[in-house]
This record gives sequence, C-alpha cells and structure tokens, in this order.
Amino acid sequence: MKKVILLGLLMIGFIGLAQNEIRENRHRGNLEELSPEQISTLQTKRMTLALDLSEAQQKQLQKINLDQATSRKVKMEERKSKKEAGEMTKPSSDERYAMQTEKMDKLISHKAQMKELLSKEQYEKWEKMQHRKRKYIRKGNHGLQTKS
Repeated sequence: MKKVILLGLLMIGFIGLAQNEIRENRHRGNLEELSPEQISTLQTKRMTLALDLSEAQQKQLQKINLDQATSRKVKMEERKSKKEAGEMTKPSSDERYAMQTEKMDKLISHKAQMKELLSKEQYEKWEKMQHRKRKYIRKGNHGLQTKS
C-alpha cells in the first residue's frame, strides 16, 4: 500500500514538472528564435489587421517596429550574456531608477510616434489595445495561453 501511494505521489510530481516546462516554453511564443525583421513584420501585420492601416502607414510602422525589435534583441542578448557569464547582479536603486526612466522615455517617444502616424480613430483604438495589453501583463498572464 505504501508503494502505491509513493508511486502516485511521484507521478503527480512528474506531471507538475512537465506542466511547468510546457508553460516556460510557451511563455514567449519562441520569439527569441525570430530575427528583429521577422518580429517587426509580424507586429506590423497584426496592427494592420487591427487598425486597417494604409500602405504608407504600414511602411512607417514597419520602421518603428524594426527599431524597437532591434533594441529589444540587443538588450536581451546583453542580459543573456551577463547571465551566462555569472555577472548578473541585483541593480542598485540608482540603476533601477535609470532603467525605469529609460523605459518611460521610450514609451513616451513611441506613443508620440504612434499619435503622429495614426488617424484619430486608429489612435484611440490603439490606446485601447495598449490598455488591454498592460492589464493582461499586470495580471501575470504574459505569454501564457489559458483555456476558457
């Protein structure tokens, strides 16, 4: 009887580990494997479908998305190399402040670019999309698919 219970507990543990690994693999949707050009193209196409963008808007948005994807890829590679080299340390309060300031500056700049690029209706719809996206990320679901 004890062996059956022990075997059952081991099976539950292995299933839990497998579930966690599946979630981790799904977390980013394997975006790390895509080039910045591919990521920016996908983002542009998604926004074209959602906002009904013109050809000129698509070209401008492609440039904006490519710049963002490239900078994200560079930052991700820097973090990855630091982590592998064992140089990752907890940032000081000044470093955290500088990172947050840089992040906010980028967001402000991006918002201004989008406001210039999109029509008033498109911009309002984009704002709603961004609000939902931030709300979804705050909930802790970023990248995870949930069954409804």
